[in-house]
Amino acid sequence: MLELDHLAVAAETLEAGRAHVEAALGVAMQTGGQHAHFGTHNLLLGLEDGLYLEVISVDPAVPLPAAPRWFDLDRFAGGPRLGTWICRCDDLEAALDKAPDDAGAPVELARGDLRWRMGVAPDGRMPFAGGFPALIQWQGAHPAARLASSGCRLHRLVVAHPEAQALRGALAKAGADRLVVIAQGESIALRAEIETPHGLRVLE
Repeated sequence: MLELDHLAVAAETLEAGRAHVEAALGVAMQTGGQHAHFGTHNLLLGLEDGLYLEVISVDPAVPLPAAPRWFDLDRFAGGPRLGTWICRCDDLEAALDKAPDDAGAPVELARGDLRWRMGVAPDGRMPFAGGFPALIQWQGAHPAARLASSGCRLHRLVVAHPEAQALRGALAKAGADRLVVIAQGESIALRAEIETPHGLRVLE
């Protein structure tokens, strides 16, 4: 069974991503860390119900990694935006078998003492350009348990996509169709409606 794990805002720099999220939600991001395998780094925000939000960008302080970066970050450009949702599972191989062919293969990853496995495509691209979730299997501690409460709770996640019907079918096969609202759209766009200490806010 897949469960919603976290949301990822891609940005050209962490500071641009921080400003985008903090302006939208009115709460402060928290320190994250580095992902040596992909040459990226992040900031975090704890959400209720065991979820969290991350801002992720290319880390300019480290060399170009040997493989394309995850979340299609090598091709990212423009303003910060909510680009990916991530679902956790207990059996990554079984979950990938039910996912689209371009959902990737398991990659062993670490940040500090955190350990996890994630489905990553060889070219770094995402199924349905991010409309379909990245799949993750945690091994031990979960980062949400270490984050301070922000007073924020995800109300719902809406994914607009030009191939909405095909995306619905792929999500139903994977068991993730109940986790998100799919809408027809001219282009891919993720919209998170989040309850905050300042009322309901929208992060895109």
